[in-house]
Amino acid sequence: MPSSRFLYALTLFGYFGTLTLLTLWYGWLAPATLFPVALVLLVLVVPLLLPLRGLLHGRKYTFAWSCFLALLYFSHGVMEAYSDDVNRPLALLEVTFSSLWFLAAMAYIRTHRQQPGASSE
Repeated sequence: MPSSRFLYALTLFGYFGTLTLLTLWYGWLAPATLFPVALVLLVLVVPLLLPLRGLLHGRKYTFAWSCFLALLYFSHGVMEAYSDDVNRPLALLEVTFSSLWFLAAMAYIRTHRQQPGASSE
């Protein structure tokens, strides 16, 4: 099984990948036409900022509940990939990043829990 540090880094890579992708996608690459760009960024990017501190500090509780957020972005990516041919590559990239975030966070929690002397945060 991979080390807890590797899984921590993989989780952050998936998390920051999702955050960066959505900011670039809806800010510059393919801005929304029906809604103001600021509103779309507010709805899609601001929820990603909620677990930032806990993820950076490696808190297991934050890793656990951020998985629910990762699943929300996974669903968004699948929906966009299915419905929009033009943005399909970006949507599949979102699916990839959010899947990586989810799977690595779950593995991190499991690995961290199994370590001897691990605190129960």
